[in-house]
Amino acid sequence: MIRSLRVVAGFEPRPAVVASTRLGNAVAATVAVGCLSLCLIVTLTLLTLKVATAMPLPA
Repeated sequence: MIRSLRVVAGFEPRPAVVASTRLGNAVAATVAVGCLSLCLIVTLTLLTLKVATAMPLPA
C-alpha cells in the first residue's frame, strides 16, 4: 500500500510505503476466511430452522 504525500514547497513528493505486501495478503486472507465461516454459520442456522419447523410438535 502506498500513501501519497502532498506537494510541499522545497520538498520532492515521493510515495511512502505504509504496509508490506505480505501484510496486505494476510489481512485479505483473514477477511476471506471470516466471510466464509459467517456464510457457513448462516447456512447451518437456516437449515436447522427448516428441519425444526418440519418436525411435528410433541403432543
